[in-house]
Amino acid sequence: MTKIVVVDNHGQFTHLERRALRDLGVDTELIDNDTPPEDIDADGVVLSGGPDMDRIGASAAYLEADIPVLGICLGMQLIAAELGGRVGGGEYGGYADVSVDIVDDDDPLTGSLHPETRVWASHADEVKELPDGFELTARSDVCDVEAMSDTDRDLYGVQWHPEVAHTEEGDEIFENFVAICESQ
Repeated sequence: MTKIVVVDNHGQFTHLERRALRDLGVDTELIDNDTPPEDIDADGVVLSGGPDMDRIGASAAYLEADIPVLGICLGMQLIAAELGGRVGGGEYGGYADVSVDIVDDDDPLTGSLHPETRVWASHADEVKELPDGFELTARSDVCDVEAMSDTDRDLYGVQWHPEVAHTEEGDEIFENFVAICESQ
């Protein structure tokens, strides 16, 4: 059975990420973000959202663990920041319903949602510049980088929250990530 751990970065929806994976029949566990990668045995990792980049614990170490990683909101931002991209404050601010354009219909994470989807996202902070090796996979009128992927390293990120009911095709993001993990 596929196992995916959810690294808890203290986000308000983190428990829903675990539940979405469990509902897909995945063996999943919510772990503290101080847990080092060598202490887990998993086929993939979700880096949850959270309120503060200063409270990410050992999350960055998972980027070198040689297993697929999905960063959600803060999780995506920490991927960008750790790998040489740039994160900054968003002009739009708090949570809102956003129409997102999927710009890469071949992307294994977001491509199946092409050409667009409706999501629930916070834009208090956002990725301003992609790290080397990443491709832009989604954007909106609110945010230039709504999703990004580095398929060579199996590192993926979405600005939005696929785990909440307000996101129309959120389950599909988790299904696609499970498929990525199972193809390894």
